[in-house]
Amino acid sequence: MLKKMLIRWAAALILVMITYNPTSFNYVNWARASYDAQLSVVILLGLILFVAYAIFVRATLQSIGKIGIGLVVAVIAVLLWVLYDKGLLDPANSTVMTWIGLVTLSFVLGIGLSWSIIRRRISGQLDVRESDVNDDVDE
Repeated sequence: MLKKMLIRWAAALILVMITYNPTSFNYVNWARASYDAQLSVVILLGLILFVAYAIFVRATLQSIGKIGIGLVVAVIAVLLWVLYDKGLLDPANSTVMTWIGLVTLSFVLGIGLSWSIIRRRISGQLDVRESDVNDDVDE
């Protein structure tokens, strides 16, 4: 179970980091620099990233919903508050805060992608979409 969850979180982290990060190695910086010379490639890779985000965000919204996303973000925000209170986090450091924001986004997406595994393990129940049930009845 943990391995599957880590793989899903790693996939979300890779997606987020490929798109943007504080280093110069990311899609946003490359696209800005290459826009004139390689417009078709910039658009192709942008669409691929868009499709990946659409899949990840849709799966996350279906599994944990807006309230679940809010709860994950709230837990992370309070954790950051604790780190700040303990003197371990400097919000004035924009690079560190950017990394934290990116990792937070990857956690939200990773938990969203893994929620069915977690829920099944805790409750013993499978998550079944309504359309899946109707598709089986129609056949």
